[in-house]
Amino acid sequence: MLTGLLAGLAAGALWGMVFVVPRMTPGLSSVDLTAGRFVSYGGVAALAMLVTWRSHTWPTVRQAATALGMSLLGATGYYLLLAQSIVYAGTEVPTLIIGTIPIWVMLLGKPARLKWAGLLPGLLLTLGGLALMMQSTLSQAARLPAEGGQFWWGALLALGAMLSWTAFALVNAAWLKRHPEVSATEWANWIGVATGVGAFVLWLLLGSDMNTLAALDNRAVIVMACIATGIGSGWAASILWNVASQRLSVSLCGQLIVSETLFALFYSFVWDGALPTSVQAWAAVLFVMGILISIRAHR
Repeated sequence: MLTGLLAGLAAGALWGMVFVVPRMTPGLSSVDLTAGRFVSYGGVAALAMLVTWRSHTWPTVRQAATALGMSLLGATGYYLLLAQSIVYAGTEVPTLIIGTIPIWVMLLGKPARLKWAGLLPGLLLTLGGLALMMQSTLSQAARLPAEGGQFWWGALLALGAMLSWTAFALVNAAWLKRHPEVSATEWANWIGVATGVGAFVLWLLLGSDMNTLAALDNRAVIVMACIATGIGSGWAASILWNVASQRLSVSLCGQLIVSETLFALFYSFVWDGALPTSVQAWAAVLFVMGILISIRAHR
């Protein structure tokens, strides 16, 4: 259980990076950013498969098709929606909407042996933290009436991203538990290759041309951001999350996703050079308490 917990928290820390990357790469479209990140993820996954080809289990046609569908739910489609929502609504509100994923995963993935009385305290603490953060963030957004239309469009896109990844979390955990013969690394590599192919096709269809990309002043930052999120937030985080999904119940995994919200907000504050308000600090305390109480309830 400890290995699963540490893996889930580490995955959250790596995923949190993707919430500030769109702000670090101005001038890059959401499609280009999505393609850059996931082509990098796919390249690392393909290289890992080639290096371990003698011992690596290769997917059947059905498994490959499943990996492709999962890549759309949890990677390419999800991140495209998220990146575009951050462009319209900033970092905080999409972070908070994505932060409701633990609630939905906990509610939909509760194991039969776990009573609602055991799950409820952690659930209420998480809801309380989200309510505090939403109050603080929406009050800030209300001061920007000129951006109101774009703000709510960004919030809607973030809602779509939330639904996409919630479905991914539930289906991914169920698939891994039904196929114990497939390791966490192998499954991450299969999804990674499928994601890389899908992201490349997405860029060919909707991405910027090479001349436009070459004209950007921040090319070095863009390349480093795509590689960092591809390897860290993509490949490594997927392996860690698969380890957590194999070792923990779906509802506890859902609670651990709160760590992504915490790290995303932390990275955002560091990027802005700002300190959290008292409301945001209390929200973070509630998030941490919710994680700890949920861990205890699942033991």
